[in-house]
Amino acid sequence: MMYTESDNIQDYIQKNEIIDYDHKLIIEKCRELEKGTNDEITLIKKIYEFVRDDIHHSGDIGEQRVTCKASEVLEFGHGICCAKSHLLAAMLRFFGIPTGFCYQKLCSAEDTKEP
Repeated sequence: MMYTESDNIQDYIQKNEIIDYDHKLIIEKCRELEKGTNDEITLIKKIYEFVRDDIHHSGDIGEQRVTCKASEVLEFGHGICCAKSHLLAAMLRFFGIPTGFCYQKLCSAEDTKEP
C-alpha cells in the first residue's frame, strides 16, 4: 500500500514488495552493520554511509541492469537514486526506525519544449 503522508507511524516501518527487509541478504547486512554499534544514531549513520558509499549508482558505473527491490539493490550492488533509497529504507525499517521517502521527476527545459 502506498501513502503520500500518514499520521500512523506504523506506515513508516512496514515491509512490502519493494521494501523487503525480511530478505536474507538484508538481514545479514543489517546484522553485520549493527556489530559494535552502541546507539541508534551511530547505527543510522553506518547504514546511510554503507548505502551511499558501497552501493553504486547504476548510471555512474554504466550498469544496464535495473534494480528496484531493496534486496536486488543489495544483491547486485547498484541502483538508481530511488532504488538506493529503497535499500536505505528497508535497512532502517528492519531496525524499527520509521522511514519515509518520496519520488520526484526532474525535467529540464529541453524536456518541456514542444516539437
